Amino acid sequence: MSTLKQGEGVSLQEQKDAILAYAQGQGLDVVEWFEEKETAAKSGRPKFNRMLKLLRRGKAAGLIMHKIDRSARNLKDWSIVSELPDQGIQVFVATESLDFTTRGGRLTADMLAVIASDFIRNLREETKKGIRGRLKQGLYPFRAPIGYVDNGKGRPKTLCPVKAPLIKEMFELYGSGQHSLRSIHAEVQRRGLLNHSGRPLSLCGVETILRNPFYTGIIEIKRTGEIFKGVHEPLITPSLYQLVQDIKTGRCGPKITRHNHLFQGLFRCGLCNAPMSPELQKGRVYYRCQRPDCATKTVREDVLDDEVYQKLKVLQVSPENATKLEKEWLSDADPTGRDDLRRSIELRISLLEQSISRAADLLIDGTLDNETYVTKRKESSLKVAQLREELQKLPDAAEIKANAKQFIELMKTLAGLYQSLKRDEKREFIKNAFSNRTVVERKLTLEPHSWLTEAKVGLGVLDGAPHRDTDRTLEATCDSKRIETLIIMKENVSPSRAESCSGS
Repeated sequence: MSTLKQGEGVSLQEQKDAILAYAQGQGLDVVEWFEEKETAAKSGRPKFNRMLKLLRRGKAAGLIMHKIDRSARNLKDWSIVSELPDQGIQVFVATESLDFTTRGGRLTADMLAVIASDFIRNLREETKKGIRGRLKQGLYPFRAPIGYVDNGKGRPKTLCPVKAPLIKEMFELYGSGQHSLRSIHAEVQRRGLLNHSGRPLSLCGVETILRNPFYTGIIEIKRTGEIFKGVHEPLITPSLYQLVQDIKTGRCGPKITRHNHLFQGLFRCGLCNAPMSPELQKGRVYYRCQRPDCATKTVREDVLDDEVYQKLKVLQVSPENATKLEKEWLSDADPTGRDDLRRSIELRISLLEQSISRAADLLIDGTLDNETYVTKRKESSLKVAQLREELQKLPDAAEIKANAKQFIELMKTLAGLYQSLKRDEKREFIKNAFSNRTVVERKLTLEPHSWLTEAKVGLGVLDGAPHRDTDRTLEATCDSKRIETLIIMKENVSPSRAESCSGS
């Protein structure tokens, strides 16, 4: 038989009946059955090889097959079967009157084998065409990844109501930068995420999920590296997926460690640019430059924490200035430069799509190798998806006003908010508030991101300058993301912590 499904159905029994009827008619006895549940198009099948081994040892006088294409649909295996008569082993075909002792009978059998092999070759090509057609339609013609459900041929995968939320949480937890692969593996096991077989997800399974762009709506064929836009519902945003990839490759800060020190990976030596490494000594945490010849030695964690707090107090906006800023921003027709941002994002999408098209032309011309083309196309496709996500998130007029008020409230309570945060939240706060963080000897230097300094002097990232250049617009986009992160932090502060925040 050719497939596992045939082994489960009536095909197997029908083949047995035909072989038994033929054996009885020819006066032959069947001493052993070989039921191969792998396609005859493959060479190297285990039961096929075992059968040949026993025949050559003389365990039976010959071989009875149901049809030629049931014994071999590849010419390599058929060449072995066709040579058995030369070794004194009889060959019979239950459904064909072929005489393997004559030249004509063997020639006919060889022709039937060639036809069977050609049928398989053509079937493969047609199957590939069908698969490629599905992929171009945005359909994934293979088994659904964990978190999605198969719905039959010609239908997109849909989110699994049980596993999809757990997969999304896994991306978010790993994207927080507070987990290693092993710790996130332990966490998803604790939450009960299972694989397709109903068993706990393995560490390799976690890694496979985290690097699969299918969850963003993009289909990637690993063997060829081709990328297709899927029509299935994305589970996560492209920006979250890219953040996870950056963390996995070590481009996005430290992951959780055994001690999980407050400022690990955040500060560098201002003299030699080496990282300030934390050390626990006598119950206190010290950050040290590890270069023995460097003048920057150690600084205590609580000292750094207090200096960050004092810097934020200086950057806070007073209630009087906050009222003034609110009036200015809300009177502006486009306080976020929304139209500029939209035009900039659309231009960047267009340029990326043009670069993909040019890369395809270079591939056809032979100037670009396939591996480089596949890598560039994947990177560009992910960037396009991220930019389209940004377009969808651009706020309307009502959201702009609400965001402006939230931002002003944030600026009024920077220091108090920082004090009220948990350790991992403080790390995230510092990354979004300060671009350069250095220690020279025992002195801390913090350089705020542009959104903080501009808001302090009354400009702010919500300023609606009518003719920003592209670089400024890109910077504003990044600043908006940082502000959004901190506003979400402020909204998530518990009521008890919020009192200390507003009272600072």
